[in-house]
Amino acid sequence: MNKAFTKENDSEDDEDGVSMRPLPQGTRNYMTPQGYARLRAEFMELLDVERPKIVETVSWAAKNGDRSENGDYLYGKKRLREIDRRLRFLTKRLDIAEVADPSLHHGSDQIFFGATVTYANARGEERTITIKGIDESDSLAGEVSWVSPIARALLKSREGDEVQLMTPGGLETLEVIEVRYPEPGH
Repeated sequence: MNKAFTKENDSEDDEDGVSMRPLPQGTRNYMTPQGYARLRAEFMELLDVERPKIVETVSWAAKNGDRSENGDYLYGKKRLREIDRRLRFLTKRLDIAEVADPSLHHGSDQIFFGATVTYANARGEERTITIKGIDESDSLAGEVSWVSPIARALLKSREGDEVQLMTPGGLETLEVIEVRYPEPGH
């Protein structure tokens, strides 16, 4: 295919269209031990299991003659590109990861990375969130990235403190009700 019709991107972080969530300049890619282990396990599964299977399928399909209408070959090559793209992404993120164990703060009432925080807004509505790394947070599970506005507003505060959060609706006051950390060894 003519290069004029292919998407090219000069950004190293957005190689092959895989967007890395940006980190604030000069900071590290903090991750919990569990988050790091999950990314590492995904990397090893892709590298040691899935990629060799696809390479074998593509090799077999290539021997079957006409590749232009060979579904196994075309799908296999596409899947191989996806796997390689994900492997590059995971390699970059694991290389810059800084594993921070939240259980080291067990018993503390101050909010640091890895804390599970219950807070209330001015209307008395309570919400509980866990502050995690960019690559491991899941908003559907009540997890927020440590660089999110809510996490940045809460970090370093303590139980009983009031913090200010700038929202699209204006400044909101939140009261920290409870701070928990996992027990060591969990």
